[in-house]
Amino acid sequence: MVENTNSTNTNLEYKRAKRKEEMKQQVVTFALMIVFTIIAFTMVTADLDKLFVIPILLVLAIVQVGFQLYYFMHMSHKGHEMPSLMFYGGVSVAFLTILTMLVLVWW
Repeated sequence: MVENTNSTNTNLEYKRAKRKEEMKQQVVTFALMIVFTIIAFTMVTADLDKLFVIPILLVLAIVQVGFQLYYFMHMSHKGHEMPSLMFYGGVSVAFLTILTMLVLVWW
């Protein structure tokens, strides 16, 4: 009986530590997303050159989408392999479709 209680306490402590680490990651990610948003608004309101601002805005947007998927939608967790596969498949098909249309229009 003592062995079972020790195992339960160890398991409980492990789960608490894991949840604490996950919450820490989510708070840090949220803070980074706020910083990225402030950077984006500042760049747009500063009337910088469009050729400079647009690529940086796109990169910031892609990074924020990645943060949201992996930290807030929990796609990095075990058991979410199939939704991840479907998402990456959809992104790949969309990218190839847009690339094909751009090549056809510019050719």
